[in-house]
Amino acid sequence: MEQSTGMEECLKLLKGERDEQRLAGLLLATRFCKGDDHASIRRVYEAVGTQFLDRLLKTGMGIGVVGVVESSDRDAYLQLSVTVLAAISRVAEIACSKDMVSKIPFILDILKKGSGPSIVDECYEFLFLVATTSEDGLAAFYEFRGMNVLSSHMSSLPDGSHPMELAMRLLQSMLSKLPLDSLYNAYPSELSHMVVTIARQFAMLHNALKFEALSLLSTLLASKYAAPLHDALRSMSNDIWSAYLRVGISAILQNRVASTEKLQALILADSLMSILGEKWLIDRRNLPGEKDCLPADRCLLLVLESSRVEVAVLLNELAYLKYEASTKTSSEDILLKQRNLSIAFSLIEKIIKLISNVSEDKGSYIDERTIMKVITGLNETIGVVLEFLQDAKEHGQRKGDDLLAAVRVVGSPFYSVCFMLPMMCQITMDIEGCRMLASNSGLNSVADCLVKLIELNSLTVAEDYGTIFLACDTIMNVLLKKEKIAVQLDESNAVRLLIAFANWTDSISDSSVIMMASTICTLLFDSTSEKALLNYPDFKLSTLSSLARLVTRSLTTYGKNSMSESAEANGDLHDIIAAGYTRWAERFPHIKEAVKAEYGG
Repeated sequence: MEQSTGMEECLKLLKGERDEQRLAGLLLATRFCKGDDHASIRRVYEAVGTQFLDRLLKTGMGIGVVGVVESSDRDAYLQLSVTVLAAISRVAEIACSKDMVSKIPFILDILKKGSGPSIVDECYEFLFLVATTSEDGLAAFYEFRGMNVLSSHMSSLPDGSHPMELAMRLLQSMLSKLPLDSLYNAYPSELSHMVVTIARQFAMLHNALKFEALSLLSTLLASKYAAPLHDALRSMSNDIWSAYLRVGISAILQNRVASTEKLQALILADSLMSILGEKWLIDRRNLPGEKDCLPADRCLLLVLESSRVEVAVLLNELAYLKYEASTKTSSEDILLKQRNLSIAFSLIEKIIKLISNVSEDKGSYIDERTIMKVITGLNETIGVVLEFLQDAKEHGQRKGDDLLAAVRVVGSPFYSVCFMLPMMCQITMDIEGCRMLASNSGLNSVADCLVKLIELNSLTVAEDYGTIFLACDTIMNVLLKKEKIAVQLDESNAVRLLIAFANWTDSISDSSVIMMASTICTLLFDSTSEKALLNYPDFKLSTLSSLARLVTRSLTTYGKNSMSESAEANGDLHDIIAAGYTRWAERFPHIKEAVKAEYGG
């Protein structure tokens, strides 16, 4: 009864003839225009009318004011008008009215000029309610350059605050309702600054807003129209945003969250590597104010393991739906799983690329134990993918995005060669096989693969030389027949291979490795000279000295232990090395001098 009496008194004041009465009524109305009491809000709105609210707002902003209005009064008018506007906009039919839409540019102007925290909160509430309730509201927000205001103002909002939440939801609404090609092309810089702010929320918060930030970021960065935004992010002088994202993604992947959030985190990780490259996974940049940084391999291992799980689960589900399900599955369900699978495959490919190149980066923070974990995990996943492809083959399936993606993963440059080495080693035992390999640039691919294998072996101090021997055998098969098939390894690849052998074999004691490496070097020396090699910037005199030790060791190993079982097995290789030495010794004085010194002149 008391509240009803208060409402009637409020309405009476709002309908009064004097401004003082209406102001008093509005102050009283703030007690009733709360929550979801839409009936009371409608009565207040109908009683006060649009003209007085419009005049009150403009007076508070200092627009069209006749006479002198004290600054404190103006501030009070502004606060009251925005408070009431935000309150009455909770009713959808009021929020979508032309009267409310027409006030969007004024509210944006208030934010641009700067105001206190309470009025900022209500400005964002008004903008969110009006802009997201109708197409006209969103169009007005966009037309009056609301994106510029959001971009410049979001960074000043407190982390996790209500205005921050509303700003993020407003941006999400624009991404879902406006033409994305126009949005990304018109506001790449503004969007990039918003990414920085949202990335901080994603990293620092531990509530529901963290997941909203994740959803928004994955939508923003993974869009097919996002190229201008990607370029803007790459050009930013401060890339702390990438560290925020790495921290946030790691937190999502290492905790128990819904599968949807895990997938969004993987989508975000894939986008980040597309923007910044694979090394983003192992960056060690600290967050502002943080003394301890994440371990360099944390994000890498989390992304790899999550991607591997996705691949295994999705391939199993797709195989079941395609070949075993008793009822026909909707094409939409299969397409969704294929799209999700493509994300996981893309991440696997990028990690393969990262690991295959990591040995070239002397500043890498990945240790040998991590490399072995990654390689082991990748090998297991490649095995799962091969089983899926075999299953598809047995069922006569030859088309589909999932099959293409699977072939691409297995066919990534490093792994495709590794998996095909047994076959290539076999076919190069005859001349036609060598010709076929050479005609498809296969020899250079094998050489590149061998260099990577040697570098990875050096990093991990492993003694499993099986794959290396397969690559060596393949190259040696071709080089031994080079006169018959008129094929030769590209000079640049030959130099890289010689450098790799030189750096690696100084620390190797296995006689089989020594003999195989020396044999390939001997065959490569046939086509070059010491002088020519030293013209390459990366081929140092120390490299030549290491190769001289390699050749000398191979000749000495057989000479001193010619009756041993291992020496007997390497006898053919020794013959190739000895014969080669006689052909090119004069062109390699350093090696000749080393051999003469070992054999006493």
